[in-house]
Amino acid sequence: MSKRLRKPIKKGKDFSDKIIKILSQSANKAFNYKQIGAKLELDDTESRNQIIKDLKILAAQNKIIESEPGKYLIKAVSKDYYEGKIDMTGRRTAYFVCADLEEDVFIPTNNLNHALDKDIVKVYVYNKRQGKKPEGEVIEVIERHKTDFVGVIDIQANFAFVSTANPKMYTDIFIPKDKIGEAEQGDVVLVHIEDWPTKADSPFGSVIKVLGKPGEHDTEIHAILAEYGLPSEFPIEVETFAQKIDTTITETEIAKRRDMRDTLTFTIDPKDAKDFDDALSFKKLDNGNYEIGIHIADVSYYLQEGTILDDEAYQRATSVYLVDRVVPMLPEVLSNFACSLRPNEEKYTFSAVFEINENSQVMDQWFGRTVIHSNQRFSYEEAQYIIETKDDVIPEEISITGASYKVSEEIVSATLKLDELAKILRKKRMAEGAITFDKVEVKFNLDENGEPQGVYFKVSKDANHLIEEFMLLANRKVAEFIGKQKKTFIYRIHDEPNEDKLIAMQTVIAKFGYKIDFRNKGDISKSLNALMEQVNGKKEQNLIDTLAIRSMSKAKYSTDNIGHYGLAFDYYSHFTSPIRRYPDIMVHRLLQHYLDGGKSVDEDTYETKCLHSSTMEGLATNAERDSIKYMQVKYMQDHQDEEFLGVISGVTEWGIYVEIIENKCEGMCRIRDIKDDYYTFDEKQYALKGETSGKLLQLGDEIYVKVKNADLVKKQLDFNFLRRVEEPLK
Repeated sequence: MSKRLRKPIKKGKDFSDKIIKILSQSANKAFNYKQIGAKLELDDTESRNQIIKDLKILAAQNKIIESEPGKYLIKAVSKDYYEGKIDMTGRRTAYFVCADLEEDVFIPTNNLNHALDKDIVKVYVYNKRQGKKPEGEVIEVIERHKTDFVGVIDIQANFAFVSTANPKMYTDIFIPKDKIGEAEQGDVVLVHIEDWPTKADSPFGSVIKVLGKPGEHDTEIHAILAEYGLPSEFPIEVETFAQKIDTTITETEIAKRRDMRDTLTFTIDPKDAKDFDDALSFKKLDNGNYEIGIHIADVSYYLQEGTILDDEAYQRATSVYLVDRVVPMLPEVLSNFACSLRPNEEKYTFSAVFEINENSQVMDQWFGRTVIHSNQRFSYEEAQYIIETKDDVIPEEISITGASYKVSEEIVSATLKLDELAKILRKKRMAEGAITFDKVEVKFNLDENGEPQGVYFKVSKDANHLIEEFMLLANRKVAEFIGKQKKTFIYRIHDEPNEDKLIAMQTVIAKFGYKIDFRNKGDISKSLNALMEQVNGKKEQNLIDTLAIRSMSKAKYSTDNIGHYGLAFDYYSHFTSPIRRYPDIMVHRLLQHYLDGGKSVDEDTYETKCLHSSTMEGLATNAERDSIKYMQVKYMQDHQDEEFLGVISGVTEWGIYVEIIENKCEGMCRIRDIKDDYYTFDEKQYALKGETSGKLLQLGDEIYVKVKNADLVKKQLDFNFLRRVEEPLK
């Protein structure tokens, strides 16, 4: 082993900042000058003398403490040191976010000291004087947000590097030769960061999985899942365990439940659904009221606590709905068969049964385990057909989009009455301040190979709202039933909107002639609903819908019930989708526990589970969003010779974002590629301004674009600007 080279220093060099950093990184440990020299890799006499001198000066300045002769500690409490989170900008710089600071602190690239996006760090903040923008330096990485990354491997003779497509990951990852595994040049791989030596430019890692070749469909979908730490398949032992579960419906178990097999029951789901979480039952009572049952798959009957299957479901916490597939929370034997409320099969359910009058008022309620028999399976389109043809004679056999099915008069009348009651429930919610976002959902027609053949938009109609209102009713009443008992429970909570985001949104929508009323909480919700109605069908709808949703706080799970602002409910939970959401399973278990007379459970235990569920939901949402972006890029690859009409959806100093009107695909026109003038960013007008013509490119403007580049790996579209709408074709 070669001797470490001495690093002589120039006379009079000051080591104060580096000493402060070393002592701060080990705040409870005392160091002498030799130990500090070793940390700095300096062992020449001149350097040591300078370190001794700097230590004495820092102690005299009361910045450090001499805890015993020759040994020094950082001063225990310093108003300049804070713990918080790193937020990378994508430009190799970052901001430090800390609840104890009034504003975010800028971290220059050379002060990151190996911190990565969303890491929990300790930061030294300086430039705190009035009139100065505070800046900071990362002193210590306390906790890594993530250590596994997806990227493309570049293999050299004796080592490799993996570079990621994530703009916030500012470094590549060094892979020693013996840790490349089965990877080949150019493969997409999942790597694990093992270490980041102090003097190394890049972290050291190892390849833990080869995902395939860049641009291949399955590779990119698996890369999306791996990027967020989401599984693509079940471990074999979990699948084996699930296959061995006894899924027979027995008379012994039926005897323990409320038998509702003779009550008219049906499901309404998307036409391509395979798992049916919920069913509705309907019965007219002698007093003129209606008995309406919301029946939910009794997953908790099959999913026993403490088993490897339950552990796996908890870790996943949610199903992930990617553009071409579902990654289920539960193995198929449960999700698509045993638990799924399929027609003409007896099923165990957990039910909320209500007596409701003509005004949609709940006169009585019952919660508990049941057994049902679904008489019919409807798609939303089929139920919508019944609702829209209510004044006509409904034939026994209906044909929709080429498919025929039989429907009884009893089911038709039940559907129409449920629709009528749901509309009253919805109207009441809106009057009480609920906010409705009917944001357009982009869907793709895929061929058998997962290739996009076309784009269509999913729009909510009466049939969707029918199911939504009765699911909301069940969720609200279950939460209210336990909440009023003051027992620990899992709530779905939603805080009030972020005022700063609403103000920023107001600045944008004002350019389109809209405004929000900020006078009080009720006015905001009414104002947002009015805005949603005003923009419906307009070119700026998707942009404004997106801005409005982003201004909202994020809904999450918690044992601390603060209500649900967006729904205008004082009590709300998730009870209705246990096949795809683990919190619903926990709600079922807790509800049964309390129905059986059980005592309130430990709040801290369930708060931890809530936090985990919310985190996993966020990761799944990000993966779903990335899969849509990927498919949009893939779709546009095949349309590179066409020109499209788009609307400017964002303006930055480096270009404009453009959303194509006919398919909602969004990409960027970089400022250097807009050739009809020299443009600069006008921050006040939120626009690009042509220096010669004075013309503006601003939010909401319609322009024609053509695809310049479609990058599947980065999931990124670049457009060439062609012309404004009012300009003639050249």
